[in-house]
Amino acid sequence: MVEVLRDKEYLVKEYLETRGLYSHHINSFNKFIDSDLKKIVQQNHAVRSDADPNFYLHFKNVTIGHPQVDDGFNVTRNVTPQECRLRDLTYCAPIYVDIEYVKSGMKYLRKGFIIGRLPIMLRSNRCCLYKKSDAELARMKECIYDSGGYFIVKGTEKVILMQEQPAKNKILVEKDSNGVPTVQVMSSTVDKKSKTNIIFKKNLMYVCHNALEENIPFVVFMKALGVCSDQLILQMVGTEFAIMNQMYPCFLECSKLKIFSQNQALRYIGDRIKKMGLSSEDYENRVITEVHDFLSTIFLAHIPVTNTNYHIKAIYISIMVRRLIFALSNPELFDSKDYYGNKCLDLPGAFLSLLFDDTFKRFIFELKSVADKNIPKVKATPFDIIKYIRSDTITNSLVFAIQTGNWSIKRFRMERHGVTQVLTRLSFLSAIGMMTRVNSQFEKSRKVSGPRSLQPSQFGMLCPSDTPEGEACGLIKNISLLAHVTTESEDDDAIIRLALNLGVEPVGLHSIEELHEHYMYLIIFNGNIIGSTRKCIDFVEKFRLCRRKGMFSKFISIYISERHKCIYINSGDGRLCRPYIVVENGQPLLTNVHIDKLKKGYCTFQDFIDKSIIEFIDVDEENNSLIAYCEEKIVPETTHLEIAPFSILGICASVIPFPHHNQSPRNTYQCAMGKQAIGTIALNYLHRMDTLQYNLWYTHIPMVHSKAVPMINFDKLPAGQNATIAVMSYSGYDIEDAIILNKASVDRGFGRGGTFKNSKCFLRHYPNQTMDSIQGPIIDNATKKPIYKHRALDNDGIAAIGQPIFDKQVTINKATPKTITVEDASGDRGFKETPMYYKGYDPSYIDKVMITSNSDNFLIKENFRQPRRPEIGDKFSSRHGQKGVVGLIVNQEDMPFNEVGICPDLIMNPHGFPSRMTVGKLIELLAGKAGLLEGKFQDGSAFGGATVTDISNELQKHNYNYLGKDVLYCGIDGRPMEAYIYSGPVFYQRLKHMVADKIHARSRGPRVLLTRQPTEGRAKDGGLRMGEMERDCLIAYGASMLIIERLMLSSDVVEMDVCKLCGLFSYSGWCHMCQKSNSVCRIKMPYACKLLFQELQAMSIVPKIALKKYCD
Repeated sequence: MVEVLRDKEYLVKEYLETRGLYSHHINSFNKFIDSDLKKIVQQNHAVRSDADPNFYLHFKNVTIGHPQVDDGFNVTRNVTPQECRLRDLTYCAPIYVDIEYVKSGMKYLRKGFIIGRLPIMLRSNRCCLYKKSDAELARMKECIYDSGGYFIVKGTEKVILMQEQPAKNKILVEKDSNGVPTVQVMSSTVDKKSKTNIIFKKNLMYVCHNALEENIPFVVFMKALGVCSDQLILQMVGTEFAIMNQMYPCFLECSKLKIFSQNQALRYIGDRIKKMGLSSEDYENRVITEVHDFLSTIFLAHIPVTNTNYHIKAIYISIMVRRLIFALSNPELFDSKDYYGNKCLDLPGAFLSLLFDDTFKRFIFELKSVADKNIPKVKATPFDIIKYIRSDTITNSLVFAIQTGNWSIKRFRMERHGVTQVLTRLSFLSAIGMMTRVNSQFEKSRKVSGPRSLQPSQFGMLCPSDTPEGEACGLIKNISLLAHVTTESEDDDAIIRLALNLGVEPVGLHSIEELHEHYMYLIIFNGNIIGSTRKCIDFVEKFRLCRRKGMFSKFISIYISERHKCIYINSGDGRLCRPYIVVENGQPLLTNVHIDKLKKGYCTFQDFIDKSIIEFIDVDEENNSLIAYCEEKIVPETTHLEIAPFSILGICASVIPFPHHNQSPRNTYQCAMGKQAIGTIALNYLHRMDTLQYNLWYTHIPMVHSKAVPMINFDKLPAGQNATIAVMSYSGYDIEDAIILNKASVDRGFGRGGTFKNSKCFLRHYPNQTMDSIQGPIIDNATKKPIYKHRALDNDGIAAIGQPIFDKQVTINKATPKTITVEDASGDRGFKETPMYYKGYDPSYIDKVMITSNSDNFLIKENFRQPRRPEIGDKFSSRHGQKGVVGLIVNQEDMPFNEVGICPDLIMNPHGFPSRMTVGKLIELLAGKAGLLEGKFQDGSAFGGATVTDISNELQKHNYNYLGKDVLYCGIDGRPMEAYIYSGPVFYQRLKHMVADKIHARSRGPRVLLTRQPTEGRAKDGGLRMGEMERDCLIAYGASMLIIERLMLSSDVVEMDVCKLCGLFSYSGWCHMCQKSNSVCRIKMPYACKLLFQELQAMSIVPKIALKKYCD
């Protein structure tokens, strides 16, 4: 009998504590700065000049320093992230290199030269927060629960989202957009990226490549690879009857082209290869060399070639053709693009590596161009290359990409947009949820269900609930709690040597006839064929045993594909995997003794991995595994056991109590609304000066929460409050999900919070040695006090901390010089007032003022604090996707109450349950009620947690109704209600959508210069648009005078002269067409209509206005 493991959730807790929520971001960046960046510099270390063969420049010993800031006068010092946020600086570190170069025939060495600055990811091994204790973080004014993983660029927090990409170096059989069967492989190496297709067209096979001007017949390509015998080609593809039938027309096509030798095939391809800037004569002389170069380094670039031996590449495309032919007869053999084993994730380190490689090569090219240009010139001083090295080339390229999110890799012709996004700090949950987001490059406007669907291969890897609504549904995803993205690099040669030692035969050691025998399995390592084996099960078991013994990385996967007759070994970056408990002989290797040691701190999660009690399995290897959901499901064939069922959810979905009792769209809605709930964004929120920040003053720990809540620290920084609710209909103000609040609860602090808004003012220096200044407030001579507009200002001209400030009052009394250019240096030295105004319907308070310098300019930042208490129209939501606005706020004496005098804080309409089927909310209320009576938090974890029976028994133990219903008395007449009322505590979230931010009305205001219509938008004090549908409603009602008043008189009315005879516009009472004045009358019309008529006339279209005779 299998022992039931207690408290397995401690494994999840330990995993998240040791690895962190964003370890994939940080590990990827660490790999980039420790390994990838140094390799890029080593591969491109030399600059040589065509003008002087003795000249050279070498880059050596590249290192990354720690983040620094330049205080001017060549003084630099270390800087903290908090200082960068406040001063709008970029948190970056210098890139140091040693430069060896030639000057006047002499060799010089320059150590520690800065070639650029690299933005540093927070909590990476170059960050000043790395391995700091909680006390040290507090002294740096950092939140101890902020796990980093993002950048700070010009004061703004930016995160590089994980990007979903097709897997590299993997054969995929599919149909293209035109329905043509094709097999393709995306080859990717450090230097080359290319795509190779083999298509089935008109009963023939063609090889397609973007370096070729036209498609090449498959047999011709095989001959160019050195396989000139038709029999050998057929043996490589296969001798099955279906294959011979499909190959016969291909052989005929090749014979018609009269291609029988390798040279003929090479020349045939050479005539169709794109001539990369070569003249026809040069290309003719080098055609064979060019084709060999194409076959060696561009075609299937991930397969290495030595001495033009293309044998492995020939076998590889033979396998591609074989799979395509079998898929033609059996559609089930087509691969799915959406299977997650055919995907990989690009992490920040991979993006930065590509960008730095491209930028550094451009940097080298610019230095070479400078050397070629300046060395031949005769100068009084010798040429010194050091003077021409610009550090801003690399810095600006990296900062621009992270700041804008537009990544342009010219070498690979790669253009990506939206890769980097601002880290949203609406709540703590929204910030940590954004760090786990996976973005897809699939076009969002295309209405295709395949890429959006929830695939079985995503189970446990991606959250099934956390995805947005609308056009991005299913395309933007989030990884689950235990999912890990591989970033570890392994020595490929060591893996190949191990495989050969375990019995793998290199491809050349057996005959081609054996290649496709039923007992022969090809070994494919990272897309490259390394050999074959006759004992596939034995080899895989030995390989896994070596992995468990720690002979190589725990993240290398191996699995058998019976369909392809291949064994795949993968060690690449960007694969999703997750940990499972190993099961051997029907018993899990993890026991309760291990868990007890873990709880006492005697061992760690990493110890279990090192001892192979727990191992990581990726999406592909799951196909060879039988994973038990719980101990009761273990059978003799079981290979692994799930650690915790709730860990298949993502961070946002794991906060929902009892999500397995809800209709699935409700959980998706809550994932979106949980990110909009206001709470405490971080422990250092009082030290931050963000552009916009929401806070809830009195946050609660949820009475009912899942085991994941303390693991992600949501209990330390929650976003919501426990409200006692009554499910009943009360007046008519609770229809359509509206809620009714208890005024006494609001007065006591329920839902009360505030917003912090930020304002910036720069004091600039100008070319004529002048700069902006701050002037004191203007004093009223009568009252001897500052005038109304300057009432909030202190004596220094900056608003005083704690002062209330109203609309259109001055916050900073700034003055700008009247002359700012060098040409006007002798002009007026006076100043003109350019004050900063506060704009807002509601008054605010000056919370903080900061004066600092930034890039040679003085910077003044002000924080405005605005208290917000709940009011009618504000939005609230439970954790089950049931949102509603406040419909009424009722005095406590008019609210219903129970027999002990408890009044609900909130009343919700029972009609919100039947159609939404949010049973989880009903159970949360019941569990919360029992938790209050028992004095403990209740477990609402997914696929587990407290049962309804146990909760009801606890209620009965305290003399409460078994079903959670109570007798409530009417607060108005004191009589008992006619029905039992379901009441108890439910955790409610206040969302960011508030009436104070949306209220807008105008009677007059600015207009657009072109159309003379009111401006658009609340920020511009614009009007409310009456659109086509609103107009149609008024037409249906027959309210013609209201239509005239809304669409013309109150918008853009203008009086125009119109001729009754010709119907054209007249001017000054005279018709230029009819040459008359007595036929002109004056009418009112919209100015936009008049503008339209004039624009049509400019295009030789003459609209005419027909006037009736009563217009006289």
